[in-house]
Amino acid sequence: MAKIKNGRRYGKSERLHQQALAVMPGGVSSPVRSFKSVGLSPVFIKSGQGAYLTDVDGNTYIDYVMSYGPLIAGHAHPAVRAAVAKQISRGSSFGCCSELEITLATFIAGAMPGVPMVRFVNSGTEAVTSALRLARGATGRPMIVKCAGCYHGHVDALLVQAGSGATTHGQPSSPGIPDAVINNTLLVPFNDAAAAEAVFSQHGGQIAAMIVEPILGNIGVVPPEVGYLARLRELCSRHGALLIFDEVMTGFRVAMGGAQQLQQVQPDITCLGKIIGGGLPVGAYGGRAELMNQISPAGPVYQAGTLSGNPLAMIAGLTTLRLLQSGAAADAANAAGAADASQDAYSVLEVLGSRLEQGLQKAAAKAEVPLVVQRCGSMITPFFTGQSGKGSIKNYADALACDTQAYARFFKAMLDGGVMLPPSQFEAWFISLAHSEADIEKTVEVAAGAFNAVKQASQT
Repeated sequence: MAKIKNGRRYGKSERLHQQALAVMPGGVSSPVRSFKSVGLSPVFIKSGQGAYLTDVDGNTYIDYVMSYGPLIAGHAHPAVRAAVAKQISRGSSFGCCSELEITLATFIAGAMPGVPMVRFVNSGTEAVTSALRLARGATGRPMIVKCAGCYHGHVDALLVQAGSGATTHGQPSSPGIPDAVINNTLLVPFNDAAAAEAVFSQHGGQIAAMIVEPILGNIGVVPPEVGYLARLRELCSRHGALLIFDEVMTGFRVAMGGAQQLQQVQPDITCLGKIIGGGLPVGAYGGRAELMNQISPAGPVYQAGTLSGNPLAMIAGLTTLRLLQSGAAADAANAAGAADASQDAYSVLEVLGSRLEQGLQKAAAKAEVPLVVQRCGSMITPFFTGQSGKGSIKNYADALACDTQAYARFFKAMLDGGVMLPPSQFEAWFISLAHSEADIEKTVEVAAGAFNAVKQASQT
């Protein structure tokens, strides 16, 4: 990365990266933060406020990473900040039960009819790991079906043709995972009901569960085709398998009741994370009582965690969910310039998302850059398809065919223009209630120049 580009300085980030390389693998705590796939070294962030990030060199960015989804109310929302500060004055961890766990679990159960009971853990990966163990324990079966391109955390048995960073860095699987661990993982394409039917026809009696992101976000945003999730529901029910929705990303992001509310399909087990912790580490899995009561100490399926139900994460998540339900909506509507300040939070996010989607499409078309923009509410991804007239991105293979070099050029131009995006073609962008219409307009303006840069590079 240049030390100075378009008036932006990156020298301190460069120096910190060199220091980090000596004490951290790749200089990062998570691979996608390395910026490797876009040919840069990472930007180090000093602070976040609302819809903005400020890096250690003093550059400010409109942020569409938003901690990869949790910060739906924006960075350092005053209500969340105050709630966490109040709680930390009482203690950060007890190793005992707290009332906050009950309150947050009750809120989740009220929003998601299919999740009347919840077990809290510390991450989405933990939630998925525990959900698989529960599914196998409840059914007495060994096999799990997953979709290519779905990322369910760094779970050994599911790190096969995974999305997110595993795709970004050219590792559809990972060393360190014995063949025996993945022998019971069956792989099918997303949005291909016939493929799922074939797998269940062959292995139905051995399948404990099928796990799926109901709306893909870890290869970019890919919605399910009409009837696809309902078909998976029917297959699982017919063959005595459990249907697991990984809603770590979509839970409380696309609707108050998650993707299962939008799609009107109820899974047996739901995995949650991100927003339910309000930006603090959290995870949860839940389902109906007869399943959840098989978990220790109510039942024989063991799972535990020292920091599970951590009071700081509980209060941050609870405060965020309450903002979505009530208080933040009017503020967000006013900030977005909505005509009716009584709109709910998800209506506001839909308006902002639609404006960004349309703006990106128009700017790309004007620059003659082949682009497919896919969105669900406040999750959005522009796919650089590399060819005009390309249809929608429906699965992992479609996403892999995209032009990652074009995205890298676009990312660099956006970064230098003051817009922070995920440093990978294979990630969703996230809009928050802190974003305004002016932020969207500025983003589209910067994108217009970035698309021109992509076009010019393709002609050389």
